[in-house]
Amino acid sequence: MIGIDVVKSTVDRYMIRRRKPPSPTWRAFLKNHIREIIAVDYFVVPTVRNQILFVFLVLAHERRRVLHFNVTANPTAEWTAQQLVEAFPWENPPRFLLRDRDSIYGEAFQERVENMGVEQVLIAARSPWQNPSVERLIGSIRRECLDHVIVVNERHLKRILKDYFDYYHCWRTHQSLEMDCPESREVHAANRGHVIESEDLGGLHHHYERIAA
Repeated sequence: MIGIDVVKSTVDRYMIRRRKPPSPTWRAFLKNHIREIIAVDYFVVPTVRNQILFVFLVLAHERRRVLHFNVTANPTAEWTAQQLVEAFPWENPPRFLLRDRDSIYGEAFQERVENMGVEQVLIAARSPWQNPSVERLIGSIRRECLDHVIVVNERHLKRILKDYFDYYHCWRTHQSLEMDCPESREVHAANRGHVIESEDLGGLHHHYERIAA
């Protein structure tokens, strides 16, 4: 293509030979399919009355957005399947669903997922590190929120988590997002106004923004 006639065998002689055919890296695969992947998981929260509540999460790998959550004291496969429907009421569901092998994802759940056209990807038994994004989220919820409050009941827990996710989406920065938030926010110019401090979760966290005078 540059006007030089060279025999192909001569070019082959100087080309670097790979030991195996080139293939896309895992990072490239995730980048290409990240918009099509969600992860689901449960975690438990004890209340002041020693009741155990179960929190169900639906997390989009793209920008680490929490698409849906709910709380129940009696989780079932039917209830879990309904949560997935509520997470995608008006839009097309993702292509892949990443989950563990818990028995809560029973026949009713699997049938509903199949009818939605979603392919389930099961991690190995007792291997939560294979579902790292949602496990990291659960850890953040505990460290940054639930470890600092006493949960009274189901309604109270829902309110706490709603407030946390408002903070998580709009103000909490992520290294994987280049220190941006799941809901990308505007970078304020220095001459926009004074920096104002605002409280989140009753003062447990704070965020800062410039407000025009």
